[in-house]
Amino acid sequence: MYPGTFAELTPGKPAVIMSDTGATLTYAELDERSARLAHVLREAGLRPGDDVALLAENSPRTFEVFWAAIRSGLYVTAINHHLTAADVGYIVGDCGATALVVSAVQGEIALAADTPGVSLRLAFGGAVAGYGDYEEALAAAPPERPADQPRGKDMLYSSGTTGRPKGVKAPLPGVQVDEAPDALLTVFGPQYGFTQDMVYLSPAPLYHAAPLRFGGMVHSVGGTVVVMPRFDAAAALESLERYRVTHSQWVPTMFVRMLKLPDEQRTSRDLSSHRVAVHAAAPCPVEVKQRMIEWWGPILHEYYGSTEAIGLTLIDSPTWLRKPGSVGTALLGTVRICDDAGDELPRGEVGLVYFERDELPFAYHNDPDKTREAQNPKHPSWGTTGDMGYLDDGGFLYLTDRKAFMIISGGVNIYPQEIEDALALHPAVLDVAVIGVPDDEMGEQVKAVVQADAGAAPGADLGRELLEFLGERLARYKLPRSIDFVGFLPRTETGKLQKRLLRGTYTSP
Repeated sequence: MYPGTFAELTPGKPAVIMSDTGATLTYAELDERSARLAHVLREAGLRPGDDVALLAENSPRTFEVFWAAIRSGLYVTAINHHLTAADVGYIVGDCGATALVVSAVQGEIALAADTPGVSLRLAFGGAVAGYGDYEEALAAAPPERPADQPRGKDMLYSSGTTGRPKGVKAPLPGVQVDEAPDALLTVFGPQYGFTQDMVYLSPAPLYHAAPLRFGGMVHSVGGTVVVMPRFDAAAALESLERYRVTHSQWVPTMFVRMLKLPDEQRTSRDLSSHRVAVHAAAPCPVEVKQRMIEWWGPILHEYYGSTEAIGLTLIDSPTWLRKPGSVGTALLGTVRICDDAGDELPRGEVGLVYFERDELPFAYHNDPDKTREAQNPKHPSWGTTGDMGYLDDGGFLYLTDRKAFMIISGGVNIYPQEIEDALALHPAVLDVAVIGVPDDEMGEQVKAVVQADAGAAPGADLGRELLEFLGERLARYKLPRSIDFVGFLPRTETGKLQKRLLRGTYTSP
């Protein structure tokens, strides 16, 4: 199933709605416009296996480009528009894109990026020097569906929180677009009740893997995707009510922001249509999730996965309430916890999280060394993205942190996530990151970097209050040696802390 199916069944039904303006793209429009763009791309010389890149803020055009690629056997690379021009140029060149579609809003960064390999350049929403007009190109192309529609695939880049973005490339499926659904739909669809009557709220940027892929899955069952231009806590609740949303997807920082709204804003909305609230992308503090379940009911579903799609665990609310803090059991792949040598560890011991598969389902594009680093040294078909955790006796996975973020102080391993979770819901804390900084005696010392809430007064008094708060919850050796206050913390729009950038401010000469 793909938009063409529903262009025939429900042509006037909204495929995409922008939450702020109500601007709508129907299934008939999505099918025809993506078909026209598919003809434009083929006329420009793109063939199955080639790549089209997109640089844009959240827009209905994103799904037109996505489906034009998916129905043409192409790879589609949506690029984070918050990156530098150098990184944008790197991604466009690294993925080998020969077509680049940009929004006029992102025209400045598009012009600053070095993209010599691109032969077709299109801009929508306004003029961009050197770019053809997107609407004119579509108007000149035939509206009929291409006779041959091999299924393409996304080729997305990791968020780059621990280094330069890495391209994740999987093989093309080798089927026509209407012959078989996306493989992820066969996993998530039955678990979350994806049906034609679903209305899915997407509050995150569409260049990220989960929002883009989930939007594609919703279109594959004929549902409606409601897209927020950007996340805002109050606006998110308003959208849930206004559009009678049935399904949604979030990251934990969004939960925290909604929980900190005044009670009258939190409780005044009718959320009775809301059946499934999915969250992922980062570990969710136990107290945050408990409060969300108390507020929304047992509709929260969590999955642990990655852009690389190495494996997948799932957990629903009733199970999580029995296993608080767990990210569930494996649905795709088999979880293995291993030491640095690649040997499997006993239940309860912390190590690198691997998923065992018949073969590694991806490769980092143009980077065989990084691909090898993701493989278990003794079992090459076991893959990891660098997260650490442990399995309990029932096979439930608990994450502790990323290996790259672990602090070793006086020879003791300290996991920042545990400290961050403890601070997350203190009323004076809007955001927090815990990092290791150099220490002559201990090797590293624990430092908390806090963005204070608007009503709090950052300074020594608040620092002492936070340390006392932590002292009631954590072992003494885990307590920060110091707390710094900042105006903001570097996060991606999907909620991931960019600790590499933060640590650089403390380690750079």
